Amino acid sequence: MNKDEVLILVVNPGSTSTKLAIYKGRREIHGQTIEHPADQLAGFDLVAEQFDLRREAIEAWLETVPDADRIFAAVASRGAPLKPLEGGTYAFSDQLLEDVRSSKYSNHASNIGPILSDYLAKKYGVPAFMTDPITVDNFTDVARISGLPGVVRKCRSHILNIKAVSRAKAAELGKTLEEANFVVAHMGGGISVAALEGGRVIDVNDGLLGMGPFSPDRAGALPIGALIDLCYSGKYDQKELTAILSKKSGLAGYLGEADLRLVEDRIEGGDTTADLIFRAMGYQIAKEIGAAAAVLKGKIDGIILTGGMANSKRLTEIISEHVGFIAPMMPVPGEHEMIALVEGALRALSGEEEVKIYA
Repeated sequence: MNKDEVLILVVNPGSTSTKLAIYKGRREIHGQTIEHPADQLAGFDLVAEQFDLRREAIEAWLETVPDADRIFAAVASRGAPLKPLEGGTYAFSDQLLEDVRSSKYSNHASNIGPILSDYLAKKYGVPAFMTDPITVDNFTDVARISGLPGVVRKCRSHILNIKAVSRAKAAELGKTLEEANFVVAHMGGGISVAALEGGRVIDVNDGLLGMGPFSPDRAGALPIGALIDLCYSGKYDQKELTAILSKKSGLAGYLGEADLRLVEDRIEGGDTTADLIFRAMGYQIAKEIGAAAAVLKGKIDGIILTGGMANSKRLTEIISEHVGFIAPMMPVPGEHEMIALVEGALRALSGEEEVKIYA
């Protein structure tokens, strides 16, 4: 198989958009982000119910793409929250599709990815794959202990991008992913700081509603007593408080603004409050990196800063000031999910990687 000539269709849904691309080998030849107005999506309780809306938009885009006689080799889908899994590339199964349709593990935007990809793969008569879904879990037993019986620490992270940038950095060092150790901070709307040992995430904060630093719109770890008081204050029900902690906290809560670039503009304009909150976020990210370094016992090839916020020199400098003594700093700005999905599909098609089955 000539991997440079293989056509892969990539489907990567977000909460209000669907990213699409056609790759020829590792080169993107067509791409589109379809925006879905919030008022259209508001009528759906489960993300899976958005299937027809998103399918019609995808098919309409595909009809506009040149080379209508193209022959895809596979469809590559963003992975969804599923049961705890080993990392790698998975073929679809009836059980996988049932779990995402029912939102068994989470009603997350990515649930629609396998459903759409399965439809498109059957339409074109090709296999569909997902690579490194959100719930890849390589925690050690000790990492699962929370401190309260009955409450277990969960392994949920931006694993797709984390492993993609780690694989690339390992190659630069002349190593395979399995031979390298990294601390990786994925810094986007949510923040995941992972201890990656030989390609396995052996510990990571839960960046949605768990531990770790606050982010542009998420609260991160909070003082327990104050959180208990908030829960019993009578001001919010469970749904409202969940929305606040996961969507209206962090930079958005303190500053009314979740866009890091606009926050930096305010700092440049002399906004001292914006400067304080910005520095506090960098400080908390650095503390979490230090914790992950301890998990790896200091045996680290590098500290990788990735995600959209890694484009901020101001933020990366704050973090480097605190943790640059631990290991070389390796910024890899941006999100690399699309190419990571393509590479997973190519490894599966070429036989370089054994395809796993979700069961």
